[in-house]
Amino acid sequence: MSNEVVRYSVSDRVAEIMLDRPPVNALSMPVIDALLTGLQKAKDDAAVRAVIIGSVHKVFCAGLDLDIVRGKSGIEAKGFVERLYFALNDVQYRMGKPTIAAIDGAARAGGMTIAISCDMIIAGDGSTFGYPEIDVGLIPALHFVHLSRLVGKHQAFGPLFLGEPFDAQTAYRMGLLSEVVPKGTALDRARKIARNFAGKSPIVMKIGRDAFARAVDADYRRAIENAAESFALIATTEDCQEGLNAFVEKRTPDYRGR
Repeated sequence: MSNEVVRYSVSDRVAEIMLDRPPVNALSMPVIDALLTGLQKAKDDAAVRAVIIGSVHKVFCAGLDLDIVRGKSGIEAKGFVERLYFALNDVQYRMGKPTIAAIDGAARAGGMTIAISCDMIIAGDGSTFGYPEIDVGLIPALHFVHLSRLVGKHQAFGPLFLGEPFDAQTAYRMGLLSEVVPKGTALDRARKIARNFAGKSPIVMKIGRDAFARAVDADYRRAIENAAESFALIATTEDCQEGLNAFVEKRTPDYRGR
């Protein structure tokens, strides 16, 4: 399987799903749908025992294509987040095989969503992370739920509401990453780990991963639904549209609080 935005391949019982929408893998509906298709294909293929999500380009993923929200209604915006939040979570939840995000570059916003959906995140030293949504009049809604559970309330609040990028070592200290490896080697390290996973009993791995997914899920789906509602509500505000327009027009936004 290969298309204009995602490359899919299998080798040594490991599926690799590589984002390929230059220059920064901005998330459009076709990109999300292609990613979901790749994950479902890997799930359904008995010959695949582990999955890697990576990027063909230097940037892992810069986040959503602003046209998804800019000038759109709340209902339209919610349609996108339902694909990115709910469908991605559902296919990962039911994958039955370990998934690894391999990052050697920048991961932002929706790119963080993709990475955090995986069981492990391997990052090259020199990679950067961040939630810049607040600076364009949006919120990183999923991560209100996910990041706070991973790293705790006080570690999560600053990155989510300041919008400032942080480096791989900071992300590792926070507990966001599984490993930090030398720059340019994240995919190689992910492949090594994935091949190790692939050597385990597939039925034991499936039962064990299913049990692990249930143990850490708790009320995740309900919390995500609340976050999605908030995202859609914000998308209808004048300040959100002003922030998006200002970003595209390369000017300082004039927020009016409405």
